Amino acid sequence: MARNVLEVRNLKMYYFTSKGVVRAVDDLTFNLKKGEVLGLAGESGCGKSSLGFTLLGMPTPPGKIVDGSIKIDGREIVGLPEDVLRREIRWQKIAMIFQGAMNALNPVYTVGYQMIEPLLLHTDMSKDEAIDRAQKYLELVGLDPDIVYRYPHELSGGMKQRVVIASALLLEPDVVIADEPTTALDVVVQAQIINLLKKLKKDLGLSMIFITHDLSILAEISDRVAIMYAGKIVEIGDSEKIYYEPAHPYTQKLLASIPRLHEDVDKLEFIPGQPPNLIHPPSGCRFHPRCPYAMDVCREQIPELKEIDKDHYAACWLL
Repeated sequence: MARNVLEVRNLKMYYFTSKGVVRAVDDLTFNLKKGEVLGLAGESGCGKSSLGFTLLGMPTPPGKIVDGSIKIDGREIVGLPEDVLRREIRWQKIAMIFQGAMNALNPVYTVGYQMIEPLLLHTDMSKDEAIDRAQKYLELVGLDPDIVYRYPHELSGGMKQRVVIASALLLEPDVVIADEPTTALDVVVQAQIINLLKKLKKDLGLSMIFITHDLSILAEISDRVAIMYAGKIVEIGDSEKIYYEPAHPYTQKLLASIPRLHEDVDKLEFIPGQPPNLIHPPSGCRFHPRCPYAMDVCREQIPELKEIDKDHYAACWLL
């Protein structure tokens, strides 16, 4: 059985704003196994990207980790000093493919200059050795190695995204977080990037958390899927179980809103209302104001994730 490369327990990360405390990541527990892709889905604002930055130990200010545990390859990183996180954890143990490749790359430096910086900081490589390694990883993601000498503005959107993917893999981290890597791309390039990530997973044995709001993309790449709503995971399990036997009403509604090619669907469904204010989240189950099956207990008590089938968990009083 594959070992866990990432173990998250009761993780809480809140934004301390002038208007109040935003509970963006609120008591999350999950594992990631070696060579596994965990898909993380949910509406915009549910805390997906906040979780990604929290796992790197760098929540966006004014965010702070207030409780919980993050273990990467058995090592606790919550509470480590910033210089230790920079020197020993980020990019060596856990790396991130950022959401906007256009923003992740500095327009005034060459691609190679930006790619080799972590190699020069974290290893004893010479500049020439670092350039050689950067070129090798550019080839790995399907790009010409001479791109190291070009500037970001000379590349297309898909090429920039491949550069960001190559940069995240340079130090061969145990865990890679892909934060909506296909969002700004057209559908043809999206398919190319998904196929690339699938190939890298197979060839390199990548362990990945793939963050997106597009469940159809997750169906292509994920081994397991976690559904997030209002800062909490409401359902997690094997991807086939989630897609064919969704247990939580939120998951059911999300899947019912997606067009199906080979099924006759009279009308696509939608979820009424809007995601809650996480400064003052609803009492009990956070989905109850929008749930068609809400009961009194849903308004009063917070449901816990419970195993409803082998390795399939959901947090709902109906279950």
